[in-house]
Parts: sequence; C-alpha cells; structure tokens
Amino acid sequence: MTNQIVQGILLGGYYALIACGLSFMFSVMRIINLAHGSLAVAAAYLIFVLSERAQLPLWACFIVAVAVMAVAGWLIQRLILDRSARGGQLLPILSTFGLSMVIENALFEQFGADTRSLASAIGDLSWDSWELPGGLYVGKLPVLIFVTAVVLLAGLQLMLSYTRIGRAIRATAEDPDTAGLVGIDARRVNAVAAAITLVTVTIAGMFLGMRATFEPYSGAPQLLFAFEASVIGGAGSLWGTLAGGIILGLAQTCGASLHPLGFLIAGHGVFLIILFARLMFPDLASMPARLIRRGAAA
Repeated sequence: MTNQIVQGILLGGYYALIACGLSFMFSVMRIINLAHGSLAVAAAYLIFVLSERAQLPLWACFIVAVAVMAVAGWLIQRLILDRSARGGQLLPILSTFGLSMVIENALFEQFGADTRSLASAIGDLSWDSWELPGGLYVGKLPVLIFVTAVVLLAGLQLMLSYTRIGRAIRATAEDPDTAGLVGIDARRVNAVAAAITLVTVTIAGMFLGMRATFEPYSGAPQLLFAFEASVIGGAGSLWGTLAGGIILGLAQTCGASLHPLGFLIAGHGVFLIILFARLMFPDLASMPARLIRRGAAA
C-alpha cells in the first residue's frame, strides 16, 4: 500500500504540471483552453524534431521550444482569443476546440500515426530509480517531474504576488475595465499571460515525451487529466491544482492495484464524486488549496 501511495503522489505531480497552464489561463482570462493537450503534444514534437533531426542537446531544444511556444501563446491570444472574446463567452472555447483540431491534423499530416518518445535523449533517467528502505523503489524521473511541478507552481504564485506584471495580471483577472482606468492594458496583459501559459505547456510537453510515448492525437487524454486535476483542486487555484493532481494520481494508482481497469475508472469516479460534492457544498472548492498552503507554511 505504501508503494501505491508514493507512486500516486508522484503521478499527481505530473498531472499538476500538465494542469498548471490550464488552471492559470482560466484564472486570468476565464477561458477553458480545449487546445491545451494538443499544444503540449505540439511542444513535445518540436523538442523531438530539434533533438532527433537537428541533433541539438536536450537543454538547447527546451530553450528553443520555450521561446517558440511563448511567441505562439502571444499570437494565439492576440489573433484568436482576443477577437473571439468579443462574440461572447462561448466563442473562445469553440475557437480553442477548432485550434486543437487544426494542431492534431497538422501533426498527423507531418508525422503520421507512429508514436514518438524523448526517452533516448535522457538516457538512464528514463528508467533509473532510487531504492528506499523497505524495498521501495522511486523513479528518478517521476521525482524530477514532481519537484518541477512544485517549483513551477510556487514560481507562478510568487510572480503573481510580488511582481509588477503579476499584479497587473491579477488586476486584469478581477476587473479588466477598472484595471484599464489605472493604465493597465488588458489586451497586452492577457497576451503575456498566454505566453506564460504556453511556457508551462512546453515544460509539460517535454516531460510527456520523457515519461511516455506520444502521437498526434495524444492531446485529448492529457486535456482530460488536466481538466480533472484542475476541477478537483479548484478551478483557477494554483496550489489547488497540485492537490487535485495528487488526489487524481492516488485514486488511479489505488484503483489499478484493485483491478486492471481501475486506473481510469477510479480517477473518473473520484472526479465525479468531488464535482457533485462541490455543487452541493460550495465551500469545498477552496479546501485543497488551503491544505496545500498550510502544509507549505508549516
């Protein structure tokens, strides 16, 4: 049982990482980005191409991918989301759905249906582990992913709390019209937030390629896991995203230990239970985030 708990927590770190950008964009622009998973897969393909075909070291591939995806985030906000937002709340969501279809089909046209992986670029890290007392083995890559998720979420929280652009982002999220009265350009701030979101998506896409295989249509499962982790932890809450990812990871690993089909069923079941509980008891929405913050403070 101890092994399932540890593996579930580490798996939750990946879910928190993939959900980070989804939660951040919703908290700032109140948009559910249905292209989130496809963008992560696109980032993984970009890193793969730079690594396998351009023969660049992985760290250089990551830097180039971050720059490219940040620019893509800026353009997506200015050319698609900002314009579609003028048509109401539903149109931006439909726009991201259409963007997802375009990305997936473009990747399929270019790379076909064969699966790819970044495991060869990281060598022993893809399978190596530490042996802990009691015969417990902990993978080095899952630990790296979990630490990255915590650092990324903490960094975003610090940025929002203590930097000028962070305060502008929070002000725009609360009331863009009032923020404009004090000289904040809401369109520019949202574009910067979208660029930051795509940086987090690039990090998630890189780790997706490291820990598993991916193909052009891998985005939908990643979006589903990200959405479930975000809702479980409280939509728009960064620390809640970490808590939601851990809860989802624990549910899946414990379910898998009971039945081979229990991995997905248990995760979806916990998601639905928490969702219905939230509808009946609204105060539960902020509970995971409060627990994480208290643990960090302690």
